[in-house]
Amino acid sequence: MIDLNNLNIKNMQIKELESLACSLREIIIDTVSKNGGHLSSNLGVVELSIGMHYVFDTQKDPFIFDVSHQSYPHKLLNNKINCFHTLRQFNGLSGYTKPDEGDYFVAGHSSTSISLAVGACKAIKLKNEDRLPVVLIGDGALSAGMAYEALNELGDREYPCVIILNDNEMSISKPIGAISKYLSQAMATQFYQKFKKRIENLLEYFPQGASYMAKRFEESLRLITPGLLFEELGLEYIGPIDGHNLNEIINALNQAKAMNKPCVVHAQTIKGKGFALAEGKNAKWHGVGAFDRNNGESLKQNSNARSATEIFSNTLLKLAQKYDNIVGVTAAMPSGTGLDKLIEKYPERFWDVAIAEQHAVTSMAAMAKEGFKPFIAIYSTFMQRAYDQVIHDCAIMNLNVVIAMDRAGIVGEDGETHQGIFDVSFLSAIPNVTIAAPRDEAMMQKIMEYAYFHQGVFAFRYPRGNFLLSNEFTSCEINLGKAQILSKTQSDRVFLGFGQGVGKAKFVLDELGKDYASLVDLVFIKPIDEELLRQLAQNTKIWFIFSDSVKIGGVGSIIANFLQNENLHHIKLVSFEYDDHFITHGKTSEVEESLKLDINSICQKIKFY
Repeated sequence: MIDLNNLNIKNMQIKELESLACSLREIIIDTVSKNGGHLSSNLGVVELSIGMHYVFDTQKDPFIFDVSHQSYPHKLLNNKINCFHTLRQFNGLSGYTKPDEGDYFVAGHSSTSISLAVGACKAIKLKNEDRLPVVLIGDGALSAGMAYEALNELGDREYPCVIILNDNEMSISKPIGAISKYLSQAMATQFYQKFKKRIENLLEYFPQGASYMAKRFEESLRLITPGLLFEELGLEYIGPIDGHNLNEIINALNQAKAMNKPCVVHAQTIKGKGFALAEGKNAKWHGVGAFDRNNGESLKQNSNARSATEIFSNTLLKLAQKYDNIVGVTAAMPSGTGLDKLIEKYPERFWDVAIAEQHAVTSMAAMAKEGFKPFIAIYSTFMQRAYDQVIHDCAIMNLNVVIAMDRAGIVGEDGETHQGIFDVSFLSAIPNVTIAAPRDEAMMQKIMEYAYFHQGVFAFRYPRGNFLLSNEFTSCEINLGKAQILSKTQSDRVFLGFGQGVGKAKFVLDELGKDYASLVDLVFIKPIDEELLRQLAQNTKIWFIFSDSVKIGGVGSIIANFLQNENLHHIKLVSFEYDDHFITHGKTSEVEESLKLDINSICQKIKFY
């Protein structure tokens, strides 16, 4: 094992670098097996990360990671060895890139890297500095339009930049074959690049006929290589190279660095490289919880309770069998959203459109226009990427689409970029949008059945993992904008819960005593049950709000607005939603405790009212 505390990578020989790669993989496997995290994607880029650190200057060159769930090797090479064991733990090292940990930029959502590189290039040029942006992006991230918007400008302006394309699915070169690989590797050599430049210079002086023939000869080579797309966009192209061969990687990166142009280095890698159980395209090993590294078995305690995602998947499958006009879409998260079962059962009615949330929403809007009933299954945090599409393509025409937002609330170890806490705020501002949330499995099933018949845009949110409640309360029929009183007392206090917040309110009530306050499940936050709220205002004085959403624009804000409009100024409103700051990573229980929003902290606060 190499001592990563005293590492001088630029003075190492290839054999030493190969040994270093083994050491990095061992540390990553050991840490992720204990802490959970992104495993296969990081194991696949170990050699590419070493090549980046070997060829480029980490002190000045911006290293820009797309999504950054492949940044673990970089963290280890960037002097994070001593704290790497805290990966994804509360107050520990982030599982993504963060500037306050020495990284260039924050990243957690896909396809932002090339745009960031373009911005960095412009700044570097204006400041007249000797720096070179280096991007590491996966082939999956190239399925999003933002990447091509950036490539289009980068190729036009020809800013010096190196883009390393980590192709671990063979999505570009699979149909090309051995001839293309041979030609592409030949094109990566210094000889070819110099030859190509000379041809370009000579063509300026050739007669028109000869020039035409020379251009056709060069284009005939490029037509059967995977670099055609990038070269047509104005970028140089090197590859495909073996993304696990350090000699090839270093040579290609040195060549790209010397070009003084935007250049794509196309590297083919194997996800999970070095850990046999994780190698290949098995999505199971992309993001994992703690596991036994000897057999790959999960160390998570089995629970009899079904996750909200599983409930969604099974319920939608039953609905799709019952109503043949139901269709659905997800954006590169078929297993994460549970839509994989429906894609397998009904491949003509359910689709994974890759990392393209905007396209997913708009395409389903057109299907709704044609009489189908689309269910759009996207994580809460990723719905942010399709906000305009919800407004422009769904809500204005009041189309019958259902937006199912998984991972609402705190999602734990993924941190700031993934917490699903803003959806209530950003969706409640849109006309024609109805917003609901189930408190348990039975309610989830009823809300989804209701959603099928609802006219207009219907959004509902549900948590990562299990519901806090296990059908403790009788589940009533769903009626638009109607709340449900779960328990009633003579107290002047009311607990108003929304979604997972109902479970938390119930647990707090268990601690304080069942007669401490009445308990209401709002069910809908838009429209709000104004009639019930008016009735409650007649006999109560303090309303406590429970919801896993932010305060600004959240459930408390909506109710406060109602009270203001109704001149109900005697009601004191206390919200246990999230304050106006981003929420860090860590186990959900630890994060909530740090925010003073765990059951014990809430009980202590309530006693002051």
